[in-house]
Amino acid sequence: MTAPLLAARGLEYVYPGGVVALRGLELNIERGQKLAILGSNGSGKTTLLLHLNGTCQPTGGEIRLDGQPARYDHRALNQWRRRVGLVLQEPDDQLFAATVGQDVSFGPLNLGLSEPETGERVREALEALRIAHLAERATHALSFGQKKRVAIAGVLAMRPEILVLDEPTAGLDPHGVTHLLGALQQLHEAGTTLVFSTHDVELAYAWADRVALFHEGTVLCQGGTAAVLGDREALHRARLRPPLLLEVAEALGAGRDQSCPAPRSREAVLTLLQERLGEPASAVSVEPAVAHSRRGPSE
Repeated sequence: MTAPLLAARGLEYVYPGGVVALRGLELNIERGQKLAILGSNGSGKTTLLLHLNGTCQPTGGEIRLDGQPARYDHRALNQWRRRVGLVLQEPDDQLFAATVGQDVSFGPLNLGLSEPETGERVREALEALRIAHLAERATHALSFGQKKRVAIAGVLAMRPEILVLDEPTAGLDPHGVTHLLGALQQLHEAGTTLVFSTHDVELAYAWADRVALFHEGTVLCQGGTAAVLGDREALHRARLRPPLLLEVAEALGAGRDQSCPAPRSREAVLTLLQERLGEPASAVSVEPAVAHSRRGPSE
């Protein structure tokens, strides 16, 4: 069996003062998936993400890359962070250069790339996040949503295999969420493995391929999105409610077996409702699901 691209084995972490953040945590991240680290606030999700690119070193257990224990010497950390990019929840914690272009170019230049190659990577990253028009904009003059995407572009310019995002939709309005997720979906389709933390069960249900349900510093269960979020007992232990779309779909008779899986978008649930009511598809206005919308540039 092929080893996971990135994994945690028996991960423990204790903050100064004896605060236990991670407790024997087990996690697998497979290549090409969108994995949601789902848990309530304060459950240790951010601490886990800081371990996934070597920012934190565990008190016990280990992180494994391609099945091998990760090392924390300077050279190994540089290689690790080329492969695993981390985007923090607050973009101001990552932005520091005067302009967007300068900020996004920092990572590639720090890798020792030439100015022409760096320029190409910056262009690709800005276009991928749909913010090429902001290249000369001062970072302090950006909106919160724009800062989020610039922070992601700065990591993306390093061309990581895995992009790890801490609460990527936090602080964004619905318009910002739609376009950020659209950009991330394009990155995923281009081959980037995505790992994101969230306490939003609706986001995890609509957008993740797999879910790791997190509670008090450990993973209660990990698996396919519908299976994990359909486990009422596990969700109760994690102090979370089932996603509304799943509850509605189940009430309409979907998700009882593999022949009729529960739909995972607002559009699909409304279509199912129309079918159950015997109404034509045009009878109810259906808008595209947030995760699949790709309309126009964001603010």
